[in-house]
Amino acid sequence: MKEKLQETVKIRLEGYRLLRKRLLKWRAILTYLIIGLCLTIIATTAIGPVYIPPAEIISIISYKLGFNIGGFNETHMKIILQLRLPRIFLGIFVGMALSVAGVIMQGLFRNPLAGPYVLGVSSGAALGAALSIALLPAIVGIYTTPLAAFMGGLMAIFLVYNIVKLCGRFTVGSLLLAGIAIAYLFSAILSILIWTLSRDSHIILLWIMGGLWGADWFKVGVIAPIILLSTFMAFIFSRDLNALLLGEETAHSIGVNVRFIEKILPILASLITSAAVSFSGAIGFVGLMIPHIMRMLVGPDHRILIPSSALAGGIFLVWADAAARCLMELPVGVVTALAGTPFFIYLLRRRNP
Repeated sequence: MKEKLQETVKIRLEGYRLLRKRLLKWRAILTYLIIGLCLTIIATTAIGPVYIPPAEIISIISYKLGFNIGGFNETHMKIILQLRLPRIFLGIFVGMALSVAGVIMQGLFRNPLAGPYVLGVSSGAALGAALSIALLPAIVGIYTTPLAAFMGGLMAIFLVYNIVKLCGRFTVGSLLLAGIAIAYLFSAILSILIWTLSRDSHIILLWIMGGLWGADWFKVGVIAPIILLSTFMAFIFSRDLNALLLGEETAHSIGVNVRFIEKILPILASLITSAAVSFSGAIGFVGLMIPHIMRMLVGPDHRILIPSSALAGGIFLVWADAAARCLMELPVGVVTALAGTPFFIYLLRRRNP
């Protein structure tokens, strides 16, 4: 009896030791990513047609926070506060949104090739934006297009859920098939619009390619609370996503409401994606590539995968946008596609050696 008790204590102590080691590792990973994000903000703020030294950037940011630590150029302050920082922070939140949505979708479908656009959200948002550009150019103002894109994304997920409901039993597979059908439908309508509206077709195509042009603090203020709250909600469901990795039957046996999770999480991912796409256009590969890379680095546990993917997604998209700015102001979606295509091929080769 005494030996059995000692063995139990030993096992529990070993479990606590492993848990403590894992928590320390997670803390280190998040610390490095936060430091990397801060350095990214400073470095990419310096990049542009007018180079601004990092020391001056720190002085300007400190001044706005109420700490005067050195001199700076007034023109540089306007460039940083009115042009570069809003664009950088918009890129951070869009990258966070796409990455978190990608983590959710990959966890639900248990497939690393799933992404935030699999349910037709990007096609719906693109159609909404195109209709806004073509028909409502000046009714609501410069925020007409983001609002219409957001509503288009919500319309896509609404149609997907209703199609699944009409077809009978709700499953993740039927959700995926309905999403593909709606994506093709909206893409066809969008193609007709681009073909018939030659006057606005180049603007629509530019929006579809994705970019962070026109970023301002109002847009950042709108998207930031949506993305942060949605990321927190996704983190709340991290244990349920972990359970789903073991299979639906196993997850159900340990007390997870699988049907509820499979209904609510796609809606959450679609809301996050719609919010991001409405301000940036359809930027591809971020939600596919970043979650998979972070899964290889930190493991499949969604308690660390969700926050680490959010931070890494923000870092990646800001650097991609910086590269796009340096390369004759390309759409950032072009840069992410150039980076993501080789990675996608790598995934296919890895799955089919």
